[in-house]
Amino acid sequence: MSIWEYANPKKFIATTTPLVPWVLGVAIACLVVGLVWGFFLTPDDFRQGSTVKIIYLHVPAALMAINAWFMMLAMSLIWLVRRHHVSALAARAAAPVGIVMTLIALITGAIWGQPMWGTWWAWDPRLTSFLILFLFYLGYMALWEAIEDPDTAADLTSVLCIVGSVFAVLSRYAVNFWNQGLHQGTSIPVATGERTISDVFFVPLLICMVGFGLLFLALVLIRTQTEIRVRRIRALEIRMRS
Repeated sequence: MSIWEYANPKKFIATTTPLVPWVLGVAIACLVVGLVWGFFLTPDDFRQGSTVKIIYLHVPAALMAINAWFMMLAMSLIWLVRRHHVSALAARAAAPVGIVMTLIALITGAIWGQPMWGTWWAWDPRLTSFLILFLFYLGYMALWEAIEDPDTAADLTSVLCIVGSVFAVLSRYAVNFWNQGLHQGTSIPVATGERTISDVFFVPLLICMVGFGLLFLALVLIRTQTEIRVRRIRALEIRMRS
């Protein structure tokens, strides 16, 4: 069995439909446990006080905002190379979810930053690259809507996704590229595995990250199924007209 079998729209829908309720259910359970644990059962930080608890929304949302774009990049490359329509539709389906995650990260970052930095916004390398990523999300979605031919739209948005990936990388690693800036370093360095956050905060944060990841997966699967069905209806309407 090849993974490319799931590029068939019928196969994709038949396979993912029974999975969605389970993925969504586990996502909701993780979010409820993680957020309740994080906001109500963890102590205040000795420096940041209760403000630190916004980490349970900010970090998972920021993580998914960046990873959503990387997922869109992978699907766009598959479209450009293999011309599988499901991959292009999956990339399109992920964009609205990704932009919501980006917006959550920007808003919660501003709320978190104001008492810590004394300002709602600073042209910090990571903040600026994240804002540009948000604009790329907007441009990506607008380009899909502006072009009538779906294949042409998929081609152009795939190119835009490749270009925007530069800012997704910068959003993730900006603190490593530049020493200046207000934004702190990552709390969980992937390369070293070392943490700058204690277990009392890390465990509920990890649960929230899993919840956000599964929620993203469930929403993308649902939206991809919807995009496939809409494409079928439009194709049927075109045939009936001709």
